Amino acid sequence: MRNKVLCLGRIYCDIIFTGLHDMPVLGRERFAEDVTIVAGGGAYITAAHLASLGRPSALLTRLGTDPLSQSLNPELEGSGIDLAFVERSDDAGPQPTVALVKGGERAFISRRAGTSRPASLEKALSAPDIAHLHIAEFATLKDNPGVIAMAKDHGLTVSLDPSWDDQLIRKDAEFFKACAGIDIFLPNVEEGEALTGEQSPETILRDLQKYFPLVVLKRGEHGAMASWGAMCISAEAPFVTVVDTTGAGDAFNAGFLHSWLGTSDVESSLAAGIKAGALSVQSAGGAPPRLL
Repeated sequence: MRNKVLCLGRIYCDIIFTGLHDMPVLGRERFAEDVTIVAGGGAYITAAHLASLGRPSALLTRLGTDPLSQSLNPELEGSGIDLAFVERSDDAGPQPTVALVKGGERAFISRRAGTSRPASLEKALSAPDIAHLHIAEFATLKDNPGVIAMAKDHGLTVSLDPSWDDQLIRKDAEFFKACAGIDIFLPNVEEGEALTGEQSPETILRDLQKYFPLVVLKRGEHGAMASWGAMCISAEAPFVTVVDTTGAGDAFNAGFLHSWLGTSDVESSLAAGIKAGALSVQSAGGAPPRLL
């Protein structure tokens, strides 16, 4: 049965500082109330939430052999994710991300190592149980030209979360050309603004739908909106106590995709995405609480 989601993207070691009273400035030391060290990256977080929802998921990534990368092994092995397509390589790590969380604001510093194209790419796309490819960041798509066409050749549907990147997420014809063939586009408002030059959510959706059949715009505490064909709907987010918003958008992706792949109903999938995202922000780290 083809029902598994393949999640392609880099995997990071997230070092998350919470309870900051002030963000760091040059020449001064700040102290956080707590720190959590967990596996991160959009591909892993989305795959982990899919697994927690009962949707078979597989991780397609490269992982280093350094101590920091290896420290993630217990979490990965306990996640319920199919790890058969994880490539281990010396040049793939370490890939740390330091996240500083103050109230509802976050700042990140990350390091990328090596290429994001796993040697297992073609084998993973041709696996008989894979139904959908989720690409967790545009930087990964840029590193893997032709992956959308390869996925389509195997009968897969494809989704993309562009994920913020100062160098890549901007209004650019080359961006949309590289995304040709994407079925579901899952940006947040900041990414949507950068890609369209617009600020109104409705206008962002209208502009993006010139390039994608289904656009889902994540709006954080304001919920989410979706546009496909002539239809446009919105849904509010519930009030929850926010601990850490790291990975909330990736959790939303999992909830939305799990529902959409089972029902093809955008409205119920929007609600499922919001529910998953709301659950994610109530604990530190992006993965489901049972994994942390």
